[in-house]
Amino acid sequence: MDNQHSRELRAAWFAATLPARRLSSEVAIGPTRIGGNRPVAVQTMTDRNTNDVEACIEQIGRIREAGGHIVRLTTQGLREAESLGRIAGEVHRRWPDVALVADVHFQPAVADAAAEYADKVRINPGNYNDRGGNFEALIEKCRRRGVSLRIGVNHGSLSPKMVARYGDTPEGMVASAMEFLRVCRERNFDQVVLSMKSSNTRVMVQAYRLLTAAMEVEGMHYPIHLGVTEAGNGIEGRIKSAVGIGALLADGVGDTIRVSLTEAPEHEIPVARELADYFAARHRSTARPAGYDTLPDPFSYRRRETAPVGRLGGDRLPLLRSELNADEEQALREGRIALLDAADDDPVGTWRAALAAMQQTGDRRPVLLRRRYDDTDPAAVALKAAADFGVMFIDGLADGLQIDAPAVPQQTLDDIALHILQASRARMSRTEFIACPGCGRTLYALQDTLATIKSRLSHLKGLKIGVMGCIVNGPGEMADADYGYVGAAPDHITLYRGKEAVRRNIPQSEALDALVALIKADGRWSDPQE
Repeated sequence: MDNQHSRELRAAWFAATLPARRLSSEVAIGPTRIGGNRPVAVQTMTDRNTNDVEACIEQIGRIREAGGHIVRLTTQGLREAESLGRIAGEVHRRWPDVALVADVHFQPAVADAAAEYADKVRINPGNYNDRGGNFEALIEKCRRRGVSLRIGVNHGSLSPKMVARYGDTPEGMVASAMEFLRVCRERNFDQVVLSMKSSNTRVMVQAYRLLTAAMEVEGMHYPIHLGVTEAGNGIEGRIKSAVGIGALLADGVGDTIRVSLTEAPEHEIPVARELADYFAARHRSTARPAGYDTLPDPFSYRRRETAPVGRLGGDRLPLLRSELNADEEQALREGRIALLDAADDDPVGTWRAALAAMQQTGDRRPVLLRRRYDDTDPAAVALKAAADFGVMFIDGLADGLQIDAPAVPQQTLDDIALHILQASRARMSRTEFIACPGCGRTLYALQDTLATIKSRLSHLKGLKIGVMGCIVNGPGEMADADYGYVGAAPDHITLYRGKEAVRRNIPQSEALDALVALIKADGRWSDPQE
């Protein structure tokens, strides 16, 4: 990216975001509309085989009862497209307020078939060899039927052409999306939604920011779908999703969100709703925080330069307040370490403004961030704290943190804080499991298998393990993992080292032992401590 283009994108990002919510156009997804001034919509995806029509309908009913009115179904072949038609007929009869989305990979012909029945079709541009032809035919089909389109780019599944030019980077993700967006604009088709997903929150945030800026430069205002892929389950999955999604919602970017958990899809809806509501309740200032646009490049990671004090600052890993020793606590009391509190309803803006002021005066003290939460539920504290603190570490702007929540035990708060640092790629303190949420393509019992793998491997600090239900969400979308456990066929697994398949089609009964043996052979195994 040349300097002139970089400056143009940077100016466009700051123009499109804070203090107001990003301006986007409205898109209809069946009975639901997103974008414009509408509240952020939440959605999820079924994890049943789409050909099991009754099971899908029953699950969609549970999702609707949980508050989800946009539901995606995997549509990997023509048979699944026909099944989607049967599901849509019954769902629209029972619940006319529910919109159905077809999730299509690899086969453009399937997207065309699914557009006969779905309210929206999601495609991955990496699966299209030409930007015209099949894609233009799909646009016309969607236009005729009043179907919207999601151009969903995933880190790790770019087309060979984009990888050759940009590598597997946020720039490549955005270039892929913009190529297809320009075709939509040429065809005067505006019912389009964009997503830039990754399991790496730093990549995900940078890609969405670049996309927002690139669209702003070209006068495009399509709505944006936010999500972190393969976030996992439990508190880890919730925090990782909140770090990535919250980083963008804090800047007013995002019109619909999905929190991807390796759990029943109806569990995702309350989490997504809580996250959307947390930001909707904020009263945005009409003025941009002082010095906001003097902060570092929003499209790449650069650690704020500081003069270290003890173990805080410089190139040292971020610390929790509870980890400071006596000398460091003394430095904090004396002001040699800056303690930045955020008591208002825009903590990110408050912290950024304070940091901008420090930058303008040449103040290079390490920074410790603090915020208080009065919630009594640790899960609520975790979600809010992840949404607030995470972006500051994604951007390399802070050196430590303190979550102040009097109703929650300190050990729990420390655990939440370490999860936030890991999710924001600032400090690895435990095994990270990059686990897909499961869908109709999943080839084994994903939730039970993830629990078993976690029980065996959770002590391996610093390793990233991908646990993926099928090849679609396999080596590409777990691109950041050290090792991968990927469904290859029903109850058969292929093991990966990075992006390389090292053992194929192992019976699942043998796969976990084989993964342990692989890690040991690489010298990366340690026995769990008693």
